[in-house]
Amino acid sequence: MKVGYLGPRATFTDIAVRKMFPEYTGVPYLTIPACMDAVVDGEVDIAVVPLENALEGSVNITLDYLVHEVDLPILGEIRVPIRQHFMVHPKNSENWQETDRIMSHSHAIAQCHKFLHSQFRGVFCENTTSTAAAAQFIIEHPEVKAAAIANELAAEEYGLTIVKRDIHDISFNHTSFVILAKKPIPLTEELPYFKGYKTTLMVTLPSDHPGVLHTVLSAFAWRKLNLSKIESRPMKTGLGNYFFIIDIEMKMDEVMLPGAMAELEAVGCGVNLLGSYPSYHVK
Repeated sequence: MKVGYLGPRATFTDIAVRKMFPEYTGVPYLTIPACMDAVVDGEVDIAVVPLENALEGSVNITLDYLVHEVDLPILGEIRVPIRQHFMVHPKNSENWQETDRIMSHSHAIAQCHKFLHSQFRGVFCENTTSTAAAAQFIIEHPEVKAAAIANELAAEEYGLTIVKRDIHDISFNHTSFVILAKKPIPLTEELPYFKGYKTTLMVTLPSDHPGVLHTVLSAFAWRKLNLSKIESRPMKTGLGNYFFIIDIEMKMDEVMLPGAMAELEAVGCGVNLLGSYPSYHVK
């Protein structure tokens, strides 16, 4: 089995893959859409891509590509703790405070705002496609007085020196990654880190129905179905047109969730099941 993930090696996505699928072969891709396309094209069996960060919110490219471009069900969720470290080329470890360029993914840079503001105010921060891509650049360019913000695996993988650990602003930061595949894969309650089930729906609203969002929420409320997330994204069909992503803290059943979905359709909503799946929280 092959698992496509946002590369290069040693990204947080790679960590999630190694935790959940240690016996599978990981295949890194440069972008999130490329990971999904690889599943559709049959290059890999599974894709693992980031969906939401506790501090930065949803990864919009994942949501939009999943909704608009590919037809892949969500088969599982992996939640991974995020620890960010400040690392440099070993040749620059003694004078690391002279760093004049800091590289990382935009989310990682945002997650370390307090440290960067206090220690490197005014230093240029450059966005990369991933935290590991920043680490890879640093080891390949020792002549540059640059540093990367990345995880410990990236430091090990690319031979960098961590000069400041745990520079993230919030200690309880986590990222959720979703598992996508065309065919079912063996994910059960017996696997390590299992925490429960989730169901994710995409709901579009009729344009001429006053109070329809209240109606949507009521369909879940009177059935006592617990929602863990509801957020809107543009439909890309015109200004003011949105769809909603709704997460329900339960597995798809034969009565309650189908009843709620039928009630929404009865008032003119479009309802699409994106997945009903187990959730795993790794350490």
